[in-house]
Amino acid sequence: MRKLAAFLILLLVLVAILDRVAVSGVEKEIAMRATAKYDLATTPEVTIPGIPFLTQAVAGRYDEVKVAAGPMTVAGVRLSGVNFTLYGVTASLEDMVLHADRVNIRAERVAGTVVVPLETLNQKAPPGIKLAVDGDDLNVDGEITVLGRKVPAKAKMKIELVEDQVRFVPEDITLGGGISVPRPERFISYRIPMKNLPFNLKVTDVKTVPDGVQISGEATDVPLRG
Repeated sequence: MRKLAAFLILLLVLVAILDRVAVSGVEKEIAMRATAKYDLATTPEVTIPGIPFLTQAVAGRYDEVKVAAGPMTVAGVRLSGVNFTLYGVTASLEDMVLHADRVNIRAERVAGTVVVPLETLNQKAPPGIKLAVDGDDLNVDGEITVLGRKVPAKAKMKIELVEDQVRFVPEDITLGGGISVPRPERFISYRIPMKNLPFNLKVTDVKTVPDGVQISGEATDVPLRG
């Protein structure tokens, strides 16, 4: 009886080790494929939650795969806080083991977020304009140049999604110096392109966060093979 118990314990340990080795291998493969397919600057950190993992591997379908990428530049825009969750990832275990060079890996759906940091927001802003986060608000404090004269300006920024762009439109504009400026918003408004995101994400939402502006997006039927 003791020998049987010892054998069962050993068997469970071996299965647990095999489970962790398998998940590590699949995570590495997905990371490599995502890097090649979407030309990521650095190999992302991939995590497949769920224990045991082998039941997912045998089925060839992974319910959830988390991908954390490092800072990157997309369409000339420097991004940080780049995180994605892949749902319903399909990949045959046999192909992963025997045909890794041509395995077909796809995700039924991908949801992700990226952050446009304040540094990037200010680099893209019109000259003399500086943005700062105040709770849920994005505020402007700076100067606009009108007919060669610098005029102090303050405003709150309204953030809008326009196709593949994020548009910043000032509201509640306050000008200093007693100077009348027709349509002062035209000196403060600007746009940042938000296209060609990894995993073919289409932008669905935008909000202010402490580090800048967070962009959310989704995509369906996403290939991961490079």
